[in-house]
Amino acid sequence: MSITKETIVGELVAQDYRAASVFKQNGIDFCCNGNHSIEDVCEKKNLDSRLLITKLEEITKQIQGGNTDYNSWPLDLLADYIEKKHHRYVEAKILEIMPFLEKITKVHGDRHPELAEVLQHFRDSAGELTAHMKKEELMLFPFIRKMIKAQQEHTQAHAPFGTVQNPISMMMHEHDAEGERFRKIAQLTHDYTPPADGCNTYRVTLALLKEYEEDLHLHIHLENNILFPKAIALEKTLNLN
Repeated sequence: MSITKETIVGELVAQDYRAASVFKQNGIDFCCNGNHSIEDVCEKKNLDSRLLITKLEEITKQIQGGNTDYNSWPLDLLADYIEKKHHRYVEAKILEIMPFLEKITKVHGDRHPELAEVLQHFRDSAGELTAHMKKEELMLFPFIRKMIKAQQEHTQAHAPFGTVQNPISMMMHEHDAEGERFRKIAQLTHDYTPPADGCNTYRVTLALLKEYEEDLHLHIHLENNILFPKAIALEKTLNLN
């Protein structure tokens, strides 16, 4: 796609995920706040939009390698992938990170009191995100699969929650909350940089948190910028037939 000042950040990343690396380097949120134009985010970050566009054009013109074109996937496949790849990752990593984070807070908390706040943010995230994923798995994703079946069988699909936009609005609001939590965690840890007196467990914990946040960014991007808009469009198509 042609990249201009009016290009929407999330839509560009949906077309080519390699653009995400440029946005990350410049501190631009492409997942939770991906509905802003390049011009808007550059003004907010005091960046040169022409320079940013040049960098985006350079990376998106590179020969495609292992870049996954999620945008071309059927919606039911994408929902399955998110559930089996990202939801399972979150569940496993919470169990891995929590004991480490509790340990370093106990050992290093006197010298680094910010760890107590990081631990509380992660505990809050673990509880909220676990409940959030269950709502998707039990309510939203099954309805998306139902719509795909209706499309194949040329029938209609009526949502028990009025319209698919209702749970999607709730999910996006919760995504915003998680994005904000991890912005705070990144600030508290100086972008996951271990202190000079940090032990190996401290370093490993921050590395795991950074990896967790990066996976969460992709996870939210796939839903906010690809799955959700296409689900809303599909529902409208089905109900017009």
